[in-house]
Amino acid sequence: MNWISVAVITSLFVLLLLMKRSGQVSSRAAAEYLRGGALVLDVRSAGEFTAGHLPGAVNLPLSEIETSINRKVKSKEQVVLLYCQSGARSGEARRKLRAMGFEHAFNMGSYRRAERILEVH
Repeated sequence: MNWISVAVITSLFVLLLLMKRSGQVSSRAAAEYLRGGALVLDVRSAGEFTAGHLPGAVNLPLSEIETSINRKVKSKEQVVLLYCQSGARSGEARRKLRAMGFEHAFNMGSYRRAERILEVH
């Protein structure tokens, strides 16, 4: 493999990492929201949630977010912190919730990142 191929592959990898991180709330902001009483939503499937979830998290699978959010969150002013396995579904959940008027919905990203944020809190 020549250096151009290595450079292209490296660039694509870095771009993918940056895209994955974009849209995620900072650890510091998430910790502040938690201290203020933010709701933590796990948007993984019910089976994934049952197999293990973060303390205090409420399960609302991404596939049910638009139909069931009002049963879990009583006010569109409530701060909601979302997580999933990798950060992709929680990013999509954030996008959907924002489109529905939940301006205080934030993506914490992956399970591991959310776990680290909760440990600090």
